[in-house]
Amino acid sequence: MIPSTTWGKLISKKRFESTDKKYTSDESVRGEFQRDYDRIVFSSAFRRLQNKTQVMPMPESDFVHTRLTHSLEASVVGRTLGRIVGKSILERNPQLTEEKYIQEADFGDIVAAACLAHDIGNPPFGHSGEDAISSYFESEAAQPFMQNLTEAQRKDLLNFEGNAAGFRVLTYTYSAHCNLSGGLSLTYTTLATFTKYPKESLPVIAKTKNTSEKKYGFFQTEKSWFNTIAQELGLLRKGDGDTVFYHRHPLAFLVEAADDICYRVIDFEDGLKLGLVTKEQGIALLKQILNDDPNRVSSIKFYDWREEIGYLRARIIGKLIEECAAVFLEHEQEILAGAFDTPLINLLHCKSVLDEIKMLSIEKIYRNKPVLEIEAAGFEVLSGLLDACMKAVFLPESKRHRKLADLIPAHYINLPEHVSDYERIIHITDFVTSLTDQAAINLYRKIKGIELPRMY
Repeated sequence: MIPSTTWGKLISKKRFESTDKKYTSDESVRGEFQRDYDRIVFSSAFRRLQNKTQVMPMPESDFVHTRLTHSLEASVVGRTLGRIVGKSILERNPQLTEEKYIQEADFGDIVAAACLAHDIGNPPFGHSGEDAISSYFESEAAQPFMQNLTEAQRKDLLNFEGNAAGFRVLTYTYSAHCNLSGGLSLTYTTLATFTKYPKESLPVIAKTKNTSEKKYGFFQTEKSWFNTIAQELGLLRKGDGDTVFYHRHPLAFLVEAADDICYRVIDFEDGLKLGLVTKEQGIALLKQILNDDPNRVSSIKFYDWREEIGYLRARIIGKLIEECAAVFLEHEQEILAGAFDTPLINLLHCKSVLDEIKMLSIEKIYRNKPVLEIEAAGFEVLSGLLDACMKAVFLPESKRHRKLADLIPAHYINLPEHVSDYERIIHITDFVTSLTDQAAINLYRKIKGIELPRMY
């Protein structure tokens, strides 16, 4: 018999915190998973996404999305996906409502909260920022500080992952801030749903076809915490020995789908509005996804092509939501058994058109010259900041480095003596990844003497 997990285990209102605090408020007003969503919205890490790259680094146009608007839109899509799927699951598993008081809205709130946080650990300059951090730790300059690290700890840094940084943002509390551990104290289910890659950085599985194995989801500092979450929810284990490696929480597939829908369609819309893709080519591709009765579209007269794109985008998102939910429900038993590991969007009938949009976006939008120029500058900025911070922490005897240390918030560097070199480095990356694009540039200019601070 193929082992599988159950929705009764997977949906838990238990919170990731060190106390046994009980909530007495009426859940019909605000459920535990909606609390997760609200806590993320009010977090400083989420607020900083307003000045982090989505498509165009530091966009000047108000048409263009930031990580903040992208995350909000993904959460809207994710909520609908969750509710559609949740309704079907509850119809077949009425005991979830009778025994655990799980409602259709709970599924929507879980997926929406995870979507809202899915980019919360991204460093400045987007995915290029991840590459820049990895590149620094591969450099000769970083090697003296990494001599005492284990192979797994080194791999965390040599292949730096924003998803793992996000899990840390959600679950870690700095000792200088509070004596209550657990970060935002989200529910176990929301944290598992957030984790699209439920494995540590090792082992690396070369050329894997399983989407959940292509990256990793937590650093060594949070390894035991994720293991606790996985065991609590009954996630199916992979790997051997002490390796923390699991099959995804099923709802993580909906988070991935919501993200895929938004970046495929809305990033493309940004490119059209910026003139990077011709409106004729873009509109033709969007219409192919709908495969519409031409009479329906021709009955509407648009006087602004941007409005037509907005109309098409809205209808396409609705169509893709319905189809992704249908694919999930079709493969539900395989997902619960750990026998399914591919993005839902890859199984849609319009995949070929979506792939064409993706390739056009890479060619015309993501590899646009201003994007590449700013990403290249981002490598210099993040490498420079990391090197300065590492020296400030590990070489404090230098007067210059002591001055740099004064510029870093104390909770990132004033750590107990027993803390390992790896933990000190992770705290430094916490600081650098927390910066917005503009804050990183401003700090780099100041420490390099390119720009002096204003004196008041």
